[in-house]
Amino acid sequence: MNYVTYGGVTVGLCLLIHQLVTWWPGRKPLMKDPIRHAASLAPFLASWAYGCLTTLGVGGLIGLTSSTVLGISNWLGDAALVWGVGGHGGQVAARHRFVPLSAPGIALVLILTVALVAAVKKSKYGSQLKRGAWCGICLGTSAGVAGFAAVPLAQAANWLGGTVYGAVA
Repeated sequence: MNYVTYGGVTVGLCLLIHQLVTWWPGRKPLMKDPIRHAASLAPFLASWAYGCLTTLGVGGLIGLTSSTVLGISNWLGDAALVWGVGGHGGQVAARHRFVPLSAPGIALVLILTVALVAAVKKSKYGSQLKRGAWCGICLGTSAGVAGFAAVPLAQAANWLGGTVYGAVA
């Protein structure tokens, strides 16, 4: 598992803010039809949850891809902090403890990977799905609120994977 730096968290928060700003329909349309507008965030949030899960101890090609994305995001964010605003790079912003995925939970992540790849290729929400997964990778192990959301996500994935594979076995 890679740890996220302040630069990686900054990249993740920038992705999240970009999504929220481009999504924001305005106060009146949101008040008129809140369900429809909130539902348009579902692709981003689903892929954000997937991105969080890929950072929680998943190995193999999926884990390598997630670690690479996180490493590049850390580097880009640290460079932006140092050269853009005169901050300090390389400071770890990760949680000290996390809930790892069990074997059935990891199998569920593999199934979700197939679903995400298919959705990115076929859906009109492909860019939202990619941005959400990238954001989830950056914020999944952070020490803030987004990092705390990874704990129930991991528990849910472990439970669902155990239930699915327990029913099949």
